[in-house]
Amino acid sequence: MSITLEQAEKAVQAAKAKATEIGTLMNIAVVDSGANLTAFVRMDGAWLGSLDISQKKARTARYFDMPTGEIGKLSQPGGPLYNIEHSNGGLITFPGGIPIKNNSGEIIGAIGVSGSTVDNDHTVAQAGVDALS
Repeated sequence: MSITLEQAEKAVQAAKAKATEIGTLMNIAVVDSGANLTAFVRMDGAWLGSLDISQKKARTARYFDMPTGEIGKLSQPGGPLYNIEHSNGGLITFPGGIPIKNNSGEIIGAIGVSGSTVDNDHTVAQAGVDALS
């Protein structure tokens, strides 16, 4: 099972609306269950450097089926996943990437958001996830 384009676009639109509501500009990426880019938007004026970060956050969340902020906690020096960010061509291990589940609890993809503080990134990503529940 994988996220559909319609679902991915719905998540992007909800995330974009939340970014507008909180007054920030974001790059928003949604990947399918195979971590393939399904939908992407760069809001006018969003940082170019965050384009890649948003996509890597989405892929990281899908690769490990957990929010990127949780992976970050586990990847600190002395942690069980220390240095994991160097695997898979580079991972992002700070908040802003969240797995997306269907109504049966199966992971069908993930969303990654970048362009502001990590708290804002996570808030905007969560809005995208919530739009599909």
